[in-house]
Amino acid sequence: MSNQTYASAAVVPATVPDALTTIVPAIGRVMISAIFILAGLSKIAAPAMTIGYIQSVGLPLPQVAFGISVLVEVVGGITLLLGYRTRIVASVLFVFALVTAAFFHHNFADQNQFIHFFKNVAMAGGLLHVVAFGGGRISLDGRRA
Repeated sequence: MSNQTYASAAVVPATVPDALTTIVPAIGRVMISAIFILAGLSKIAAPAMTIGYIQSVGLPLPQVAFGISVLVEVVGGITLLLGYRTRIVASVLFVFALVTAAFFHHNFADQNQFIHFFKNVAMAGGLLHVVAFGGGRISLDGRRA
């Protein structure tokens, strides 16, 4: 529906669709990016534990995987938060969320793993919306447009 459709139907004030398309994408980016930034910072705070966990699932080069995960989560999270190159960053985080679900949360007999697997899938779904619709007006991408 266009803004005109809302306004002519008198269902909601004409400013609501503009507010939704301006503010909601920014709030969504803040919410999605928070989990990546916090996860990356927690990895930095406990590198030995994180590397040990990576080793426990049998991935090769756990130190390299640690570095890549911190880079993706912290830099990707901050970049998503700011809305810079939003579609590209959301695509990278989408793949990261699905890969981590597959490698680290695949034991469905463990309820915690089951929940984390689908949490990652849900995050990936939200990131697909960001890929499809971009960062919105309140973003560095929006300022450049």
